Amino acid sequence: MRISEEEMSQELRSESECTNNNNNNTLEEIELSIKEVERLSLSSLSSSSSSSSYVLHLHDLCSKLRDSLSRLRSGVPLLSNSSKLQIWKLSYRLWNACVDLSNSISNSISSIHEEHAKLRQISADLLLLAGDDVSGIPSPSFKSASFFYKTGLIWHDLKKFDFASTCFERATDLTSKIDVFHISDADEQRLLLDLNIARAITSWELSDTNISLTLLNRSKNFLFRSPDSYRVLANQYLIFGKLLLSRNQQQQQQQHQQHKDVHQEDIIVSSSSSSSNFTAQALKFMNEALDLSQEFESLLKCIKVLRDGGGGDQHPCLPVLAMKGWLGLGRYAEAEKELRGMVINKGIPETIWVSAVEAYFQAAGVAGADTTKSLFLGLLDRCHVSANAAVRVAHRVIGSGGEGSRVRAKVVADLVSDKRVMSLFSGEDAEKERTTMHSVLWNCGADHFRLKDYETGADMFEKSMFYVPHNVENKVLRAKCFRVLCLCHLGLSQLDQAQEYINQAEQLHPSTAGVFLKFKIYLQKKDEEASINQLQAMTSCHDFTSDFLTLSAHEAIASKALTVAIATLSKLLSLYSCGKVMSTPEVEVIRTLITVLSQGSGNEPEILKVTKQARTRMFEVSPEKFLGKGEVGRRERDWFAATSWNIGTRMGTEKKYGLCAEFLQLASEFYGVTISGDVEDNIAMVCKSLILSVSAMITLEKQDIASALLDSDVKRALKLLDRAGKILPSISSGPQVGDDPTTIEASFYFIYTLNAYHLQGRLSDTGHQQLILIKNFASSKLCTPQYLLQIGLNASQGPRANLEVAEYAYNTCLSNLLSSASPDYKTVALVMRKLIGLAGFKKGNADDEAYGMYKQAYQIMVGLKEGEFPSEEAKWLATTAWNRAALPVRLGQIGVGKKWMRVGRELSQYLGEKGKYTGVMEEFLTSFKQKFNDHDDC
Repeated sequence: MRISEEEMSQELRSESECTNNNNNNTLEEIELSIKEVERLSLSSLSSSSSSSSYVLHLHDLCSKLRDSLSRLRSGVPLLSNSSKLQIWKLSYRLWNACVDLSNSISNSISSIHEEHAKLRQISADLLLLAGDDVSGIPSPSFKSASFFYKTGLIWHDLKKFDFASTCFERATDLTSKIDVFHISDADEQRLLLDLNIARAITSWELSDTNISLTLLNRSKNFLFRSPDSYRVLANQYLIFGKLLLSRNQQQQQQQHQQHKDVHQEDIIVSSSSSSSNFTAQALKFMNEALDLSQEFESLLKCIKVLRDGGGGDQHPCLPVLAMKGWLGLGRYAEAEKELRGMVINKGIPETIWVSAVEAYFQAAGVAGADTTKSLFLGLLDRCHVSANAAVRVAHRVIGSGGEGSRVRAKVVADLVSDKRVMSLFSGEDAEKERTTMHSVLWNCGADHFRLKDYETGADMFEKSMFYVPHNVENKVLRAKCFRVLCLCHLGLSQLDQAQEYINQAEQLHPSTAGVFLKFKIYLQKKDEEASINQLQAMTSCHDFTSDFLTLSAHEAIASKALTVAIATLSKLLSLYSCGKVMSTPEVEVIRTLITVLSQGSGNEPEILKVTKQARTRMFEVSPEKFLGKGEVGRRERDWFAATSWNIGTRMGTEKKYGLCAEFLQLASEFYGVTISGDVEDNIAMVCKSLILSVSAMITLEKQDIASALLDSDVKRALKLLDRAGKILPSISSGPQVGDDPTTIEASFYFIYTLNAYHLQGRLSDTGHQQLILIKNFASSKLCTPQYLLQIGLNASQGPRANLEVAEYAYNTCLSNLLSSASPDYKTVALVMRKLIGLAGFKKGNADDEAYGMYKQAYQIMVGLKEGEFPSEEAKWLATTAWNRAALPVRLGQIGVGKKWMRVGRELSQYLGEKGKYTGVMEEFLTSFKQKFNDHDDC
């Protein structure tokens, strides 16, 4: 056991001796490297090639020193005091060489500075390796911490924040074991503060805001009641506060509260040291902190300390901050007292005073408007005030509308109309401010005008004229002011005052706007003749544009002055033919004019004239250019077509057939227009309009002999019907469903046929054509017995009767009636009566044809119930057949007479009074036979 212990002791002693030898060798290597650094620090850089070699040499030296330091760390527990002392000396030699190296470097190559920082780091690491138990070195921990602190600053400047943070942390560890209350050295005290602030700044750069604020708060422990320390810490709080304000982070409130606390304490210290520069900075900070934290009581406390100290009371910002503090607490009386004290204090600059007034008014609102005015006027009595200050106060009091804007405008009006204020703007030097004040007042007036507060608006516009010089250059501006005042009084219905203002404006500068305002005045006075006269004056002005006529038309329509509106729109419409570029489409003007004309009675001829103008312009420039493209053009087309149709049908109802024909023909032309290649979906309306237009022409001729159709009119009407006739086959084949635009009612086909028949009868040798026309209609599905009856009646009457057509129509009608499941025997009887009547006009076998009709009537009545066949018609048939026997008997045609008597007797059997008529007829027929010795069975 003992032997082994002795052997072990011998091994430890030999190992210790070996380690010491190695450490000594390593220290010698370090010293050689440091000497090389010292020689390198004395050389200079002359070219880029030498710079690269210089950096390479530094890099090699750093690598050697780092390797040596690593080997030395392994023998740290066995370092002797002499070795540690030697390490301290080597560290200082390396540090001083780095200082010389830094002074000799003028090149901005970042790699050089980085290698230099590495050497500094090695110097600090050597001290850390030697430790703090070296005899003969006072405060080794603080010295070593100082090396790490300065090295960290270098890394921080190189943006190597991780390296910098490591250095600061090692420095903090070296000083953390020392009781700060026993530190009396000022440099050591300052090192502790600077080290904490440096750590906070580096943490900030690493985006660790919470750690940064914590470190900054910890720095309060190292102030040692030194004003300089307070200022350093407060300035850093201010820097962080500004950065937080710019970032708008959530920690702003907390940071500024800490900043404020530091400054409250610092103000007490700095007040005794009379640091006016820093007091100004403190005031600046308090202003920023006030806006963010709203700690008004703390602010007032700081101000009281400054004022009690005697030095800060002279600073011009102090009463402004005090006023803001009182305003923040809602104590307006104290705030006003501070403000009035500023008026008395001649040492306060104008800009600060105006800023204070703005702040006071912003907080006090409408309630502070009168106070602001009186304070400003009081300031005028105390000292010279610039025009710019008056502009700022006026602009602030006016504000941006909202609640109390009318009260504020009244206060400003009183302020700017004061002679003392107006005198500030006299002279050429105040031209810019005068223009600005005019703009402020003008804009205020415009805001109230838009809100329809015309009274306040007029007041502000009047006050703005105080700031417009009475010279030739501003004549146009003054005229503009008079015109806008005219508008305000128009809004107030003060027409006489409005006219006075516009007359003054026109004297200064005649313009279309002035004439337009006169037009509005006369319009409101219901003087339509004077209003219309202004239209001509308007168009003769040098600055006239068509927009004024458009506005005039809107005004007239709004005022329901239809005569003026019609005159305005007609005047506007006349400009389109001049080739001018117009802002309003021509079709819109025409449509509006027709709408206005339609509101009056008896304007149909004028509407017709304007509508024809629209039709002409549409075909002159093309439908798409006139009406518009796509859906817009289709809407315009349909509007004109529907309006023409409605007025035309109304004129027909009112029996004004001439206008009816014209409007319906226009309707057909508008309905027939295609827009953007669309299918003609109004084809049925085109057909209807054409048919009814011709009907109106024919009806007008029948109504008024003076309106007889000329041959040219007949041919034109036939062309219209020919166009309708080409359309009919494509739209009359399907069933009529509601307002389906692709079908047409049967009545229109009938009217077309009747009109065509009538017009063809006006031409020579057209009887055959008429018959073909009727046959075509009779063969269509739309034909009814009633239509055929009507055609037959028309064909059998008048000077241009066509008996052939009438007979065909009656026969076809009778055939259709009898083929029905339930014939209308009243119509059947009427048709048979007409056919019997037609037979009398024929030559040859007309008597036999009539006899056949009577026999057919008898056959129809056989089997009918009593009363089913009209009794009056049956009576007529029976009596007329019986009476027809008289003429043959007189002529000796006994057989023919008996034939007619037998038919009359047969028909009489179906009369309601058959006992009365039949008996008489049989007695007469028996006696007639006996007289002529005729025994044939009757």
